[in-house]
Amino acid sequence: MALMRTGRVVLVMTTLAMTAAACTSVVDGKPTSSAPVGMDSFYNQTPTWGDCTDYVQGDDQLPKGTECTRVTVPVDYANPNGATAKIAISRVRATGNKIGSLLFNPGGPGVTGLNMVSLGDNTPLAERFDRIGFDPRGVAASQPAINCMTAAEDDAQRAEPNKDNSPAGIAATEAENKDFANKCVQRTGKDFLAHVGTREVVQDIDVIRAALGDQKLTYLGYSYGTRLGYSYAEKFPDHVRALVLDGALDPQQDPIKESLAQAASFQQAFDNYAANCADKEKTNCPLGDDPAQATKKFRALVDPLWDKPVPTSDPRGLHYGDAITGVQQTLYSTRLWPALTKGLRELSQGSGDTLLALADMYDGRHDDGSYDNSSDAFNAIRCVDDPAITDRAVAAKQDADYRRVAPFLDDGHGSNAAPLELCAIWPVPNTSQPHKLSIQNLPRTVVISTTKDPATPYQAGVNLAQQLGGSLITYNGTQHTVSLSGIKCVDDPVISYLVDLKEPAQGLTC
Repeated sequence: MALMRTGRVVLVMTTLAMTAAACTSVVDGKPTSSAPVGMDSFYNQTPTWGDCTDYVQGDDQLPKGTECTRVTVPVDYANPNGATAKIAISRVRATGNKIGSLLFNPGGPGVTGLNMVSLGDNTPLAERFDRIGFDPRGVAASQPAINCMTAAEDDAQRAEPNKDNSPAGIAATEAENKDFANKCVQRTGKDFLAHVGTREVVQDIDVIRAALGDQKLTYLGYSYGTRLGYSYAEKFPDHVRALVLDGALDPQQDPIKESLAQAASFQQAFDNYAANCADKEKTNCPLGDDPAQATKKFRALVDPLWDKPVPTSDPRGLHYGDAITGVQQTLYSTRLWPALTKGLRELSQGSGDTLLALADMYDGRHDDGSYDNSSDAFNAIRCVDDPAITDRAVAAKQDADYRRVAPFLDDGHGSNAAPLELCAIWPVPNTSQPHKLSIQNLPRTVVISTTKDPATPYQAGVNLAQQLGGSLITYNGTQHTVSLSGIKCVDDPVISYLVDLKEPAQGLTC
């Protein structure tokens, strides 16, 4: 069982190969960079801003007034004279007395960040910072993009019969994984796939910082974006002005423990939804009026899809995998719970429109049938970031444990064996390992962790704040990430920290 993902999601930590860090100075009031050896052309480039028409894909939109450009970076920082990539960035200019740039990342990995420039509207952040979004290397409008599957292949894969954990089912799953990996190599290139991980992205961020003319980085990262933030701090501690890390990962937690903790948190979110549904809908909740029976009733609704999809107004129909994906999408935020109720009610009546639409949202399928590359990028990045599970006994135990801690996701087709996941046969080695952070002379940072976050469990944020020696803001809620979403108790101290470097009150709980 692999990690779940969505717009703002998860991963673990990285051991970063060291490259000489750029030094900065100020000449005539403007920050300048003394670039690492061989990196002058990258660190001293001047972005040319323009229209964003060619940067958005499918149904995506950017706020009015957004400017876009691309910043050139080396594909391999150990060989800066070799191949290059272009990182797409977006900007909404500060409206007042500018401090500098505020860089955002939404997580994923593999999710576009260009639209993050809308965060902080009508706050001091909009006045004091150029708000900057970016698509990490290989993602969305950055060039080249990670490309593995065509839209037709994605649709076909989603419609395939489900595979159980019988010997034949395991063999079929592993053959499908191998085919996916081969397509990634053919369509993206093995050399580029070897350099799409966190190790390289944090170096891209430093190039972006320098190209924007900022002496130090001000950054707000969500979910996997917290990994980018603390990994940047580990490699470039002298370049940090302020870091806000929301929906945090524990850098020293291994991928197996991470996936099981996440599964348990999704079960908790499902249970919370079921209790809310039973209370709010009374006798009309599609999972019944007894939350203790919700998992059983949910399985009774979705299990028949294993053998036969239900019809939708879209000719594809709702298959089992899409139903589960659509449900997972709604558990990231209580604001999507009404959509889950609607989708489950439709399913009980033999229709799958809402759950299919939610699955399309999760998988990055646009109204015209095209897909963004978020799924391809997610797999490529996580496989190069983290150590793979190659021991079949370990994979089997993980699968059994996953089903145990998240029974609402147990399809009932487990066994005493499980397939090795995609990363076990990935064509390039991982470049990172979980480890404890130990960063000297880092300015104070801010970590935000939500008590019932389904994707990045609360304790991970506690652990990260301790390792960074930073402030922790606790938010009591059931959702994935919270800052700049209109909750004053969180937003006010976050904005005060980013603008004035004022630390939140110790032990702040909202």
